Amino acid sequence: MATELTPTHKNQLSKWIDSSKTHKFTLLYKISRDGCNAQTFHSYCDNKGPTVTVFYNTNSSVYGGYAAVSWNSNGDYSADVNAFLFKLKFNGAEQPMKFPNKSNGTNALYGASRYGPTFGGGHDLHSFSDSINKSGTYFPLNGNTSGLGTTYDFQEQNYNSVMNGHLQVLDLEVYRVEEQQLLQKPWIQNVDWSSQLEEEIKDKVATYKPLPGLDLQQARILLVGQVGAGKSSFFNTINSIFRGHISGQANTGSAEHSLTTAYRMYQVRDGYAGKPFNFRLCDTRGLEEDQGIDDHDVDYLLDGHVPDRYKFNPSVPLSPDVIGFLKHPTLSDKIHCVAFVLDVSTVDVIPEKVLERIKAMQVRMNQRGVPQVVLLTKIDRICEEISDDVSKVFFSPAMKESVDKVAMVMGLPRSHILPIKNYECEVELDQNTNILSLLSLRRILHFVDDFLYNKLDEIEVEQLKKVKIGD
Repeated sequence: MATELTPTHKNQLSKWIDSSKTHKFTLLYKISRDGCNAQTFHSYCDNKGPTVTVFYNTNSSVYGGYAAVSWNSNGDYSADVNAFLFKLKFNGAEQPMKFPNKSNGTNALYGASRYGPTFGGGHDLHSFSDSINKSGTYFPLNGNTSGLGTTYDFQEQNYNSVMNGHLQVLDLEVYRVEEQQLLQKPWIQNVDWSSQLEEEIKDKVATYKPLPGLDLQQARILLVGQVGAGKSSFFNTINSIFRGHISGQANTGSAEHSLTTAYRMYQVRDGYAGKPFNFRLCDTRGLEEDQGIDDHDVDYLLDGHVPDRYKFNPSVPLSPDVIGFLKHPTLSDKIHCVAFVLDVSTVDVIPEKVLERIKAMQVRMNQRGVPQVVLLTKIDRICEEISDDVSKVFFSPAMKESVDKVAMVMGLPRSHILPIKNYECEVELDQNTNILSLLSLRRILHFVDDFLYNKLDEIEVEQLKKVKIGD
């Protein structure tokens, strides 16, 4: 389990603290990094203003407490009517619950030089005393919860249902919490979120034609991403925009493993039963730690060998013997751009094995000169303002931070990281959601053209060589 607050958890805590504002979380103290020592905790965290303390236990449960007043070492209680305890996950499952102070703010915190973070009279949650050494992979905290429910309202929850009945933790963190306003200026050039712009971009996408001189009818864009990140939903979103209503043509939803089991080269059509556009969105099986497309599958996909509707079978690798396998693909059959689809609310906890698989894929793409972008989905989960109004996306500091982080992890320029919001629970189209998705698709088509220009250059060089040989 990753021991760092995810964007989703930060957003949840921000709502609990003050739903009318967004907040910045700055890590002050982390026992796996700084040592589990009370004096160290106080030296890093005292007099720092509002903080969130987070426990990550060995059962993949995440819980903790918030205080609007500073920690101190005075050996006494501090009052704070805004303080609360919480749980975010239990046994790996999301179970957000807030436990408010029920004593009019009294006994909210206990600050003592020999104590780590301690909440409530009695105490509801005392983390540790003095210094704790790590035991193998975890810290056996020597605190207690003997006063659980004395100061904070646990709403029929208990020591077992929040903390699994123990205080063995992989990590404990303390974050400083500060109000965070939307940026006064967008972090990239903002757009005119108008119906006119929507129609302009729709027209540019609808009239797109691959570079002439290559005998290419349709550009092919491969969607790659983790299970549940929103690959198929991106196609449905683009499809919905041109259908004029919410479409669910591609199978989507939540499941333990990928709902996409077959390789699909989806067409997007101009309205109902209209002509297909000059690009295809190619959807494939979702990435998992131990399942999904392997290195050979990636090679075959990029080089255009895989037929439409081919069903991936983990026990039977794709090979030239498969029915429909294209043994001599042309440029038209190849992939011209890859869009990695990542859930922005979980980018901090992508499994290491999945990241390794993505990096291995990128090597193969770079060898072929195939451009790559990242579609960051579920952006409404990391910023309340975006949830209310998608047009605030380029004013959101949380979104900017996520784009910068993903660009660094993926080794791509920031201009290749494209935030989008797919249609998931909506029943009607939204103009700003449409614009953001169309802007991203148009950017992808520009990258397709870059790839095709390079291919055209290669062809022209070969033709010049033949002319010189003929002379």
